[in-house]
Amino acid sequence: MRQRVLLIKGKGGLGNRILSAVCGLIYADLAGRTPIIDWRDGSYAPLGDNAYPLLFDTPIVQTCAATDTAACPVSPAIWAGHLRCSTQEMIDNFMPEAHSSPKAYRFFCINLETLDVPEDIAVYWSYLPKFRRLSKHMYRDPRFSGRPLAGIIKEYLDRYFTPNDRVQGEVIRLSTQMGADAIGVHIRYTDRKIPLKAVLSTLRKRLKQAPDTPIFLATDNAKVQQTMKIDFANLYHIQKYLPANGERLHWPATDIAKIQEAENAMIDMWVLSRCVRLIYSRQSTFSQTSAYLGKMHSKQLDDVDRYSSKVLLKKLIQYYA
Repeated sequence: MRQRVLLIKGKGGLGNRILSAVCGLIYADLAGRTPIIDWRDGSYAPLGDNAYPLLFDTPIVQTCAATDTAACPVSPAIWAGHLRCSTQEMIDNFMPEAHSSPKAYRFFCINLETLDVPEDIAVYWSYLPKFRRLSKHMYRDPRFSGRPLAGIIKEYLDRYFTPNDRVQGEVIRLSTQMGADAIGVHIRYTDRKIPLKAVLSTLRKRLKQAPDTPIFLATDNAKVQQTMKIDFANLYHIQKYLPANGERLHWPATDIAKIQEAENAMIDMWVLSRCVRLIYSRQSTFSQTSAYLGKMHSKQLDDVDRYSSKVLLKKLIQYYA
């Protein structure tokens, strides 16, 4: 291949892969590489179908298939001959014990601290965004130097992650129906759980100030949704599939209408971004992405884990991992 490509793989939930992809897209611009986003892992579209161009209106014109059989140098070298594989498959095949370890990231992702990677194809993936590793490059580049990171992330979200027509239509409809003063509440409560009591306590505190405020609930748990519908008036949520057993929804092995449910997750994320306030946990990249999309100020954010030493320590470790 004559042009240098950055193949951006996806792993994890929607917020994880969107923010991680933004990190990869920034690296591609810094390094002068053509980005290709590969979400064929089966989490948000049938296995083998690239969910990214199905869910978003994208300026990226090259397809993943263009790299599948490329006979050229690849970095990291372990990806040579395996460019069609997902990150999940590569870890399963070569380092199955490292799914939750930083070792997998270091082994299967290019070194972000150098822009001078000579190979024609470089492969990037990360479970969480690695903006810290790009900081020195961004500081030296006039396109990024002196700019707030949140503003840069917002720019890339707008450029590369414009939702498809169905999602945009539903977001506009719901936002118009609720009005401009809605409180957004994001509750993850399946494989990972945020402190539910703290969320409800914060919501009740806000409603004391304005009892008739509309509430938009985005959750992955059917019981949480049903309970809140009973306990809170003026509550809105979208119609989507929620597993009765409380298991994780977006996963390669799940048997659901994957594109439709991916779009539903996007509707949740984008409607949250239009709310005047967001009650969330910093554990969740899903709601963090909503905050970036909405250019939310800290005064608009109620982080129920802001004083959790366990969460703060985890975030610190992840930041430097």
